[in-house]
Formats: sequence, C-alpha cells, structure tokens
Amino acid sequence: MMQSIADVISHVYQSTIFLYGLVLLLVYAMLALFSMLAVRQYARKNNDYQLDVLAGSGIVPGITVLAPAYNEGPTIIDNVRSLLTLNYPRFEIVVINDGSTDDTLEQLIREFSLQEVDFAYHIKLKTQPVKRVYKSADPAYSTLVVLDKVNGKSKADASNAGINAASFDYFLCTDVDCVLDKNTLLELIRPVLQEEKKRVIATGATLRIGNSCEFDEGVMVRMRPPRQLLPRFQEVEYIRSFVLGKMGWSYINCVPNVSGGLGLFDKEVAIRCGGYDHTSFGEDMELMSRMCRYAYDYNIDYAIRYIPKTLCWTEAPNTLTIFKRQRIRWARGLAQLIHAHFHMFLNPKYGKIGMIIFPYNFFFELLGPVVEMTGLIIYLLLALLGYIHWHNALWLLLFVYTYSIMITTIAILWDQLTFRYYKTWKEVAFLCMTAFLEFVIYHPVIVFFSLRGYYYFLTGKQVSWGNMQRQGFGKK
Repeated sequence: MMQSIADVISHVYQSTIFLYGLVLLLVYAMLALFSMLAVRQYARKNNDYQLDVLAGSGIVPGITVLAPAYNEGPTIIDNVRSLLTLNYPRFEIVVINDGSTDDTLEQLIREFSLQEVDFAYHIKLKTQPVKRVYKSADPAYSTLVVLDKVNGKSKADASNAGINAASFDYFLCTDVDCVLDKNTLLELIRPVLQEEKKRVIATGATLRIGNSCEFDEGVMVRMRPPRQLLPRFQEVEYIRSFVLGKMGWSYINCVPNVSGGLGLFDKEVAIRCGGYDHTSFGEDMELMSRMCRYAYDYNIDYAIRYIPKTLCWTEAPNTLTIFKRQRIRWARGLAQLIHAHFHMFLNPKYGKIGMIIFPYNFFFELLGPVVEMTGLIIYLLLALLGYIHWHNALWLLLFVYTYSIMITTIAILWDQLTFRYYKTWKEVAFLCMTAFLEFVIYHPVIVFFSLRGYYYFLTGKQVSWGNMQRQGFGKK
C-alpha cells in the first residue's frame, strides 16, 4: 500500500515538475527571441540625430524628475549634480527629503544655496505633510526644487508628494542614489512621441550596477563589472532581467512593471488611478498594475515601452544584511500585488495584463520559489525511499544548469555586441563566468529570501523602507 502511494506521488511529482519546467524554459526561449527582435527594431528606428533634434526643440513635453531621499548623505550631492546635467529642453528636478535623520537636507541647502520659498503645492495625492519647500538662490540651479516632508515610511509616500509638486505632464521617478545618463529624458520620451496609435503611459530602460564604475561629478565615465561577488551576481541578474526579460515583454506590449529606479510615467493616468500605494512594498509594480487597469476600465489604447540602452546606474547592496532586507521587501511586494489585484487574473476584460502578465507573475514569479522548495523536499523524500533514477536525475540537473548559463550568457553577449559598454572582452568573460556560480550560490539565497518575504506577508510582520547605507560611487 505504502509503495503504491509512493509510486503515485513520484509519478505526479515528476510529471508536474517536468511540465512546469518545460513551460518556463519555453518562455525564456521566447523572451530571448523577442528581445533580439526588439533590440534590432530599436536600433533601426532610433539614431543620435533624432536626439539632437529633440534636444533643440521647444515643443517637447515637459518632464519632472522625482528623486525621493532618505538618509542619503554619502551620495546626495553627486547624484543631484548628475540629475542637473540631464540634457533636455524642459525639465525640473524635485528632490523629496523624506524625513532624513542624517545631514541629507543640510548638505543640499549648503551645496545648492537653497532658500525656503512659498510654493503652490496642490494636494492631488494624500501624503504625509510637506513642511517646507526650497529653491536655489543661484540661477544655475533654477530647475531644482527640494521638498522637506514628514517621513512616510515608504518611497511611495515620498513619490506621491513629488507628483503633487510636479509642474509637467510626465514625471520620471528614480532613486536619488542612481546616476542617470545625460540623454535619459530624451531617450525615454522618444517612444511617447513615436507612437501614433497608442497612448504610451510608461517607458523604462536598462539599469546597471554602478558599484565599481568610475564617475566624475555625477557622470559615468568608465563602466566596469562589480568587483565584489554579491553586486556582480546582481549585475548578471539585471542584464538578464532588463535586456532579455523586459525587452522581450516590450516587443509584445506585455511589460509587467517599470522599475522604480528609472521610469517615465503619464502623470494624468498616474494621478487618476491613485498614485503610488504607500502600503505596498512593491510600489512600482503596484502603480503599473493600477495604471493598466485604469486604461482598460476607461478604454485607453495604451502601450508600455522599454529601451535596451543602459541609462541608469544604481548602487547595489554589497552586504548580505542589506541585500536580505531589499529582497524580502520585493518578495512581499509581489505577494501584496497578486493578492490586491487577483480579480484581474485570467480575466479577459483586462486583455494582456489579465491573460498573460498576471498568470506569468503568479505561476513563475510568485510560485517559483515555493515550487523549488517543495520540489526539493519531495525530491529528498523520494531519494530516501529509493524512487529516484539517479542517472536520469543527474542528466536533467545538468541540462537545467547548462540552460540557465546559456540564457544568461546570451543576454550578456547580446548586450555587449549591441552597445559595447565594457572596454575589454576580459570584463565580459568575467561576467559570463559569474553565471556558472549563480545557479549554486546566488539563486538559493534569492529563493530563501523570497520565501521569507511571503512569510512576512502572510503573518503581517511589519517591514519598513529603511536605510540602505550607501557608500557612494568610485571617483575617477
């Protein structure tokens, strides 16, 4: 009797895992193909001459750059200077000091000659109170606005305050620890102007890890792979996620989310759907889902576009403690998102987001860590009972390991061949070699932290935005 039950469990488990894994591998292959088509399409449609024309145009849409800041003292000045170097005819920068307890605000006041001013602050989205508004007495910094507000315990609350202060129809949300390419606004507004049939409600671009890159006065001058192993794992993950994943989804207008580190949004749609949710730990995904839902509810033929160029460098966590805090928060945010919008799951009313994006996020993003952990437990039990054919199992494990390395290597090489970000192929090989360790070192850590995030969500454990303890980028 026990043997027959074990036989059934073994058969069901192996069949289910085989089907699940096969579908996931096919999805990755599809995304790789779509990504290559999307990158080729981007290269064919866009050139630097168009950027020069846009840069000299007086009729481009205005853009407000939002940069929430909480205890960013080590990096705040360089990164605000980076924002001030942006090449765009009509833009403003709104830095939101979200109740910092360090010298973030004092540094800003001193460096940019800020003075408190009367400001027409219209509350369209409810946030914690804004105490003061500062502008510079130096005409060189006329585009800079600094809000000093009560801490809202989330980036979302700070971002909403920035949206309230925004003067223009589009806003770009970034992290103040990020360094942007000078042409970021020109690149991100281009899909908005090029699209003839659809309303582009958001655009995004590739983010990279800047821990070992060289910067001069807030400008990236030399890109290098991170020297430390943990940030280097994240660099590999980012390349795969943005160059292969986001670009693949963009090709079929199914982008699941625009990163909170760099995203351009239609302000009207963002406000009408309620802005960022300050209770969410995945505020970027949550906003994108509600903007899409709003578009379907009000019959807006929308598009979300991604750009393959690297336009943003962020400082990645370089200690396991900070990394754990970040990934637990992300996992909890994903669980919140699926729970809050589950009515869209397989709902044809919501088109691609209901029939493609949500099923993918549910089955492969949310359930992926759960399937891996339960699969490992069942696998070990079956092994103890002698139901594992080790010869076949080892070949299957080798195939999955090789496939994961192949997908990552394709993303890295495709990115380098297209844009030549790294000066030497030795640096590229250095990244590709990291992929061999990712499967056995980095991925299990991600699974563990994801499961912990789900546990926090189910138990209601309080987790705050918190201090990411920036160290600052390397100087030239």
